[in-house]
Amino acid sequence: MNATARRMTSLGRAELTLLGRNKNNLFIALLMPLLMIFVLRSSLSQMTTGELPMGMAGATLIGGTGLVLVLVVYMGLTSALVARREELVLKRLRTGEASDLEILAGAALPSAAIALVQCAVLTVGGAVALDVPAPQRPELLVLGLVAAVVLLAGLAAATTAITRNVESAGLTTLPFFLVSAVGSGLMLPSDVLPDLVADICRLLPLSGVMELVRAGWLGVGDTKDLLTAVLNTLAWGVITVFAVRRWFRWEPRR
Repeated sequence: MNATARRMTSLGRAELTLLGRNKNNLFIALLMPLLMIFVLRSSLSQMTTGELPMGMAGATLIGGTGLVLVLVVYMGLTSALVARREELVLKRLRTGEASDLEILAGAALPSAAIALVQCAVLTVGGAVALDVPAPQRPELLVLGLVAAVVLLAGLAAATTAITRNVESAGLTTLPFFLVSAVGSGLMLPSDVLPDLVADICRLLPLSGVMELVRAGWLGVGDTKDLLTAVLNTLAWGVITVFAVRRWFRWEPRR
């Protein structure tokens, strides 16, 4: 276990160094989430109180948390993995002692750490600046954040299978971002969706973890809804693992 931790830490440190040298990925990881949260708050201000049962501040914090996770972990990590694949870094790493899981987990560590730190800052800063009560169920919030990081890291690895180069990563990750933004409660609260549409959207990959995040903040949600959210997350986790094992490429297409 110690050897595994050392290898993953070394891989994570190397990936963090490379992230710092890539201005595009660094912008996505550090500044893009903040800009999108401002956009989110501006769009929510156009809605009435009746359309936002959780209030504008609560909707901003919940949606902002989802935006941070998707932008930093999913979109940022997809670009990073594609870049390492095209540079033959992943292929060379497989010749060493690290296992496939250690390589992927090590590559995901910087994105995961940055996202969790930003979510923590958003939680504390939002509670102070927006005068929002502290999370009512912090254990559910933490569970949702950790589950989201793991799931999005897997989805990022799976998305590299259809991403030919770094330049196309913005296009291949865009559909998931847009669908999650509208259907999973990031940019548009699920409360405003028609009942039938909302029921369908609950099946989306990110809907389960966002339900846990929402329940963590607001302390609402019955046992059935929370169980459905957990099962949704586990189901998509299984699908993601299968997709990565089946289609993930360790070297460029010839």
